Amino acid sequence: MDSHQAGIWTAIPAIIQSFNAAAQTCAAQPAIQGRFRDQNGNLVYSNLPLLLDCPVIFPSGGGYSLTFPINAGDECLVIFASRCIDAWWQQGTIGKPLELRMHDLSDGFALPGCRSKPRAISNISTTALQLRTDDGATFIQIAPNGQVKISAKDVKVHAANSYAWDIYGYGQKITYNGGVSYTIDNYVNTAVVTTVNHNINQPDAT
Repeated sequence: MDSHQAGIWTAIPAIIQSFNAAAQTCAAQPAIQGRFRDQNGNLVYSNLPLLLDCPVIFPSGGGYSLTFPINAGDECLVIFASRCIDAWWQQGTIGKPLELRMHDLSDGFALPGCRSKPRAISNISTTALQLRTDDGATFIQIAPNGQVKISAKDVKVHAANSYAWDIYGYGQKITYNGGVSYTIDNYVNTAVVTTVNHNINQPDAT
């Protein structure tokens, strides 16, 4: 049973060596060594082979995705499919496996975000959701009390049709009219009181 279990791969932490953004795959080096017998029959520990073309899992669904850069040196958890994934990966349809291998090192999916203790993120908020840089200098925070907080050096907003802001019922809506024209509607307690047309260069999309 021990010998049989030694050939069953389920999940293992790994360190990403490279990332293919176009294919959304990575090469990852397992961070736990395997135990093997050398030519003299002695048990030795050595690195497992590099895991190639592992599909990287980004949170997504319903036509929406959360993506982020993947760098060499990032840690991840590689989980291994119970059957060969090659046909599904190439075609994206239901079908027969191309090979009969099971729980194999060739069929790994990489989940970025698994972290060892030395690489743990510091100052994690225990009360609010954050989308943040690792150093915490830049973030978007949503708190249970309804407060949204943004901390950044620069904030750019590009709205193809219109952009509106409102604070305690006071604000304005800027509508792009096409060409070089836009309209500003000034609001007081949500009632439009003035409308001003402007001509400028087309809004910068960068």
